[in-house]
Amino acid sequence: MPFPPRSPTQGLPVRSLPVPGWIEPAVAFDLLYATAGYAVWLDAGEGATTGVSYLAAAHSGSEFVSASARTGTVTRSRPLADGDVPVTTPGTVFDLLRAELPETPAGSIDPDSDAGFRLGWVGWLGYNAATPATGEPTATGAAPDAAPGAAPDAAFLLVDRAIAFDHAARTVTLLMVDAPGGGLPGDPDADLDTWALRTSRLLAAAPLAPVAPTSAATHSAATVSPSAVHWRHDTDGYARLIAACQERIAAGDAYQLCLTNEVTIAGRFLPTEVYRRLRAGSPSHHGGLLRFGEHALLSASPEEFLSVSTAGRLRTRPIKGTRPRSTDPAGDRMLSAELLASDKERAENLMIVDLMRNDLGRVAALGSVAVTALLQVESYPHVHQLVSTVEADLAPGLGAVDAIEACFPAGSMTGAPKVSAMTILRTLEAGNRGVYAGAFGYLGLDGAVDLAMVIRSIVLGPNGASIGTGGGITALSVAAEEIEETRIKARALIDAVLASSAVPAR
Repeated sequence: MPFPPRSPTQGLPVRSLPVPGWIEPAVAFDLLYATAGYAVWLDAGEGATTGVSYLAAAHSGSEFVSASARTGTVTRSRPLADGDVPVTTPGTVFDLLRAELPETPAGSIDPDSDAGFRLGWVGWLGYNAATPATGEPTATGAAPDAAPGAAPDAAFLLVDRAIAFDHAARTVTLLMVDAPGGGLPGDPDADLDTWALRTSRLLAAAPLAPVAPTSAATHSAATVSPSAVHWRHDTDGYARLIAACQERIAAGDAYQLCLTNEVTIAGRFLPTEVYRRLRAGSPSHHGGLLRFGEHALLSASPEEFLSVSTAGRLRTRPIKGTRPRSTDPAGDRMLSAELLASDKERAENLMIVDLMRNDLGRVAALGSVAVTALLQVESYPHVHQLVSTVEADLAPGLGAVDAIEACFPAGSMTGAPKVSAMTILRTLEAGNRGVYAGAFGYLGLDGAVDLAMVIRSIVLGPNGASIGTGGGITALSVAAEEIEETRIKARALIDAVLASSAVPAR
């Protein structure tokens, strides 16, 4: 159903105000937003020398939306406004975002230019965000019920002011939608000029290193025992699921199935503390901390789901194929070469490349879909990954949300063919993936999009931490190797949670 735009920001110019000197985003986040209930940090990574990081937080006029695929509803609210009454209406998050964003990209003088995030919606799309409400026919079936206290299927904060950190140029810039006010009376950030002046002064007086967690002085640490770690499917159970996948592949129902598992850790954890540990051990160019009320997404994602430039250029970079890193340089090179030479891993990657070519082709200008990089090894702190790049031009008359819908969820997290793979996996996994295997990032008011995959990620909620992990199963998969891959991918995430202080129950 159509949503009438409620936000007054679309089409307004964005003001930029340089801040003298350089400050690390981690320092700025601790200083400004460590205790903010609604805050976002799109992170180019610890020690980054390229890319741009963005920080923002809600003020009393900020709009927040969440969506439930199960009920087919979207809820809009202003969570920091006293007396605000959330409004829930039928529809999907895609309906809402399409109403809020330009119907077509804004265009650019330089089609290769990349202005980055020029303010807009920041948030996540959970794996089931596109699932129709219960009772409606769907090829993939209804998703299993989410656990009580689970994060919403989709959640986005409208960001009308932010701080940009250009790691290559070593510059800090305040970004503001050029509109009067924005907050409510009594809010120190109600006036943009007041916000800009206060933020500039705080950044100028910032310490050189991140401050200690604010909570450290107010909460006594509770020990998190490794025994608190629970796997949805134990080793034997996951091996049986792998065998079931291979039976379906042998029957011709799929070529590849991205089978996933979930790790849960009971307790209450501080998002800023856990994220600091995660980014230190797993730096990534598409990291992020998104805290929306009682839920937070912490990600060290290495995979770009989809980017859309203001000129309508589409790009996706699927990852399929993994090898662990070695501390021995010669052994590490051998593992990288082994990954590149593996028939199984190459076939797995090529299947997903073909799937993504098909998905992009649904919204691309005729003849514009191209594989611009194929089977390249990228190395991260814990794993080597096999990555390919597929690009296209958006067809005339279509917008960024159309491209997201056409490609979501990403083929690298479903398998191929996509609809058949999703149907099979729903019957096997015996649980809701939640935010995991979805996407997070920004949808800009100028039509630009940058969304990363929700992998190598932790979701924190009132009941504890949730970590998804998995891998592509093919006819050539060896169960012991697939199980070990899921352990390798989850290990740094589990360690980040276990090393953090649990907050005593309230």
